[in-house]
Amino acid sequence: MLHYPTLLPAALTHKPMNITVLATLSICIYLASTLLIIRHIDESRIQRTALYLAWTAICMHFLYIAIVFQHNNGFNFGFFSTSSLVAMIVALLLLMAAINNPVEKLGVAIFPIAAAMLALDINFADKAQPLLDYNWAMSTHILTSIIAFSLLNIAALQAILLAIQDQQLKSHPPKRFIQSLPPLQTMETLLFQMLGAGLVFLTISLVSGFLFIEDLFAQHLVHKTVLSIMAWIIFSGLLVGRSRYGWRGKTAIQWTLTGFVLLLLAYFGSKFVLELILHR
Repeated sequence: MLHYPTLLPAALTHKPMNITVLATLSICIYLASTLLIIRHIDESRIQRTALYLAWTAICMHFLYIAIVFQHNNGFNFGFFSTSSLVAMIVALLLLMAAINNPVEKLGVAIFPIAAAMLALDINFADKAQPLLDYNWAMSTHILTSIIAFSLLNIAALQAILLAIQDQQLKSHPPKRFIQSLPPLQTMETLLFQMLGAGLVFLTISLVSGFLFIEDLFAQHLVHKTVLSIMAWIIFSGLLVGRSRYGWRGKTAIQWTLTGFVLLLLAYFGSKFVLELILHR
């Protein structure tokens, strides 16, 4: 239910040319990390090198966003800028999770997406405008919305990987990549950990939205509000079902992906249509 407050003139969205090199380096290092993971999927030493590269790419990505933020006196919540920020946070959360959990192979999907979103951000100027400032209440709502989406994004990717792993283990001898993954039970445990953390931040986002945003069911916000609430109900129901009835496997995968699709539509659906199709 990410809300985009009042915006400023479009001239402020231009990015300094001297940071293009920084962003390009970040993109290249993201892709290098991905290639290392793919080519040496079973070698933990190489994978650690890939993670070090990913940390470097994220630091450069963050520095790029920080410089643009300073240049524009605020963050531009246009479609590509927001997508780039979310992709960076998803990659960062993955690396933080990989410190104690065997989830680094999700980088095969996440790091190229982060590179692609950053490339789109530096090549296409958003029509939406940056914010000069906003109060702590709106800051809380925006930040928790982005973190919730990022955590649940990782959970959705984990669910997809879990579905592929389950299908291959049942149908025929699994491929090398699937064989290198942790056991199904470990994968499911990690999935529900991500869902639980994401639900906490989604709850804070919804509560802060109801408390601090006037007329949350206004025409331009009603779809975001309704879809976000539906996603919250699905994720909450899945966690309750897991706790009380032991839901797992296909049920967990289907519920996770359904909730994430609703959240994706809530956060980015309208922005995509308005900014990229209708050019408003």
